[in-house]
Amino acid sequence: MTKEIILSIKGLQTGVDEDAQGTEVIALADYYKKNDSHYVIYEELTEGFSETTRSRIKFNDSCMEVSKKGLINVHMIFDKNKKNMTSYVTPYGNIFIGIDTESILVKEEENRIKVEVYYALEANYQHLANCRIEMQLAPREDGIRLA
Repeated sequence: MTKEIILSIKGLQTGVDEDAQGTEVIALADYYKKNDSHYVIYEELTEGFSETTRSRIKFNDSCMEVSKKGLINVHMIFDKNKKNMTSYVTPYGNIFIGIDTESILVKEEENRIKVEVYYALEANYQHLANCRIEMQLAPREDGIRLA
């Protein structure tokens, strides 16, 4: 995998008594691998704000960590078969969230990596949604074929 990549992150949340809600982020990112863990670093913009958020994702076959610093601040840990709690700090206020990770699937190919994470999300100790994250990494020159 090359250092300069295109990152696609799709999230799907299915809440209690609600239809599924999806989000998607596509960003230019930097990638590297160190000690059997993969790292992705990129900048995010939030609509309506000029300040950016620097995001770092670290993952392997059993754990994914998402750290955000800037406009949004959080350190989320998706640890297979474990529940982790954290504070999600936004311009609108803080939310105490729980992440109960069911599974993490990592599929590596020569120039692509696909990650799927399934988890339950809590906000202030109340079940909020069942969620899925699908993340794909591809070299920038191959980004058009990212699917």
